[in-house]
Amino acid sequence: MDEIKSHFVFNRSQRNGILLLILLISSFLVINYYVDFSEENIMDTASEEIIAIQKELDSLRTIEIASRKPKIFPFNPNFITDFKGYTLGMSIEEIDRLLAFRKENKWMNSIKDFKKVTKVSDSLLNKISPYFKFPDWISNPKLKTKYVKIGYKEKTFKQKIDLNTAAQEQLEEVNGIGKAFSKRIIDYRNKLGGFTDDIQLYGVYGLDYQVANRVLNEFTVKTPKEIVKMNLNAISASDIATIPGISFDLAKRIWEYRILNEQIESFSGLQNIEGLTERKLKGIQLYLKLE
Repeated sequence: MDEIKSHFVFNRSQRNGILLLILLISSFLVINYYVDFSEENIMDTASEEIIAIQKELDSLRTIEIASRKPKIFPFNPNFITDFKGYTLGMSIEEIDRLLAFRKENKWMNSIKDFKKVTKVSDSLLNKISPYFKFPDWISNPKLKTKYVKIGYKEKTFKQKIDLNTAAQEQLEEVNGIGKAFSKRIIDYRNKLGGFTDDIQLYGVYGLDYQVANRVLNEFTVKTPKEIVKMNLNAISASDIATIPGISFDLAKRIWEYRILNEQIESFSGLQNIEGLTERKLKGIQLYLKLE
């Protein structure tokens, strides 16, 4: 009994400790009873600051979504494909009317013709027509001029000198070709490793179109340099930029046009690309193929 009783006998220090523990437990019970620890949303979503931030986030989200949309470049509506028509917002019936019209080898030469053939709504027409790009001879009829060959007779292929072996002195005999241009032609020929086609002569910097024509009346490419063509539907913008006369910006536009259309089936469709002139289009076909 004495041993059991000894467990319930505390000295002063122990009694103080027990009292303190009881006080702490009582305090926690009181706090727990009167204080609500449940989670609550302390942020007022209806405040002006929160609404302003939400509007700004929505605006940034809208801009981001708009930036992801495919870019629209100027294009000739005569060459709209199924995929191109779909990205422009045309219906299947409108696209079919256009393709049926083109299968008859007919051409649209104005916005009015496009509306008549496809029967698209005015709202869609107003949206896409600013990007229509018709050939210059349609858009600006006054640009049509007649080129009259004066002072020389057209020579046959046999009579002409090989442009890849022509000496600088021989080139200087052509009217309009002095030492500067003859040297420039030779330097450009060396840069290419030899001409592949007559069209490349027009790539000589500063050479006038009519002067180039006079050169090609005396010279032509008889021993063309062989070029390993790249598949346009598989190469990058950097690969396209390696083509002489094609800047990286133009190469990027060509690449983006291919991505937008998934695959290029005809080089004629590339004439829709801004900056790609008819002469450059012919020139790049020496280096590219479609597969």
